[in-house]
Amino acid sequence: MPNPIVHFEIPADDVARAKTFYEKTFGWTIKAFPMPPGQEYFGVSTKKGAEPGIDGGMMPRKMPGQPFMNYITVKSIDAMNQTIQANGGTVVLPKQEIGQGMGWISAFKDPENNLIGLHQMGPAAPPAAPPKKAAPKKVAKKAAKKAAKKARKAGGRKRR
Repeated sequence: MPNPIVHFEIPADDVARAKTFYEKTFGWTIKAFPMPPGQEYFGVSTKKGAEPGIDGGMMPRKMPGQPFMNYITVKSIDAMNQTIQANGGTVVLPKQEIGQGMGWISAFKDPENNLIGLHQMGPAAPPAAPPKKAAPKKVAKKAAKKAAKKARKAGGRKRR
């Protein structure tokens, strides 16, 4: 399916308190993520291996009222921002690079005033695999294991 939700971010006034809450409440693993000097960010793992769900991040709140944010991956932020505006949405954060080859982000408000993020893959991100023809069960199982392993490795490269 096109344009999946791929990442979330939890802003916090007290990151240590929020980290403790989410780890104890939901059993999530939250670890510091390497960032440039002066920036603080934590990767949030909500699942193990190929379990369903998405992972995200946590960071200090950057502005009063900053909400929990979901990010939708799109092929082109520039094209999607034009489509958003044509359909009554408002771009509130212009396209910006997020570094380390992870691509770009942008944010918009829908006509109901909900804030939503966009993510465009960077050059270092693996390309989307083309649809495959039906394979024998054993081959398909091996491919699924390989894809899950690749996804776990890529999971270390979180957005923002």
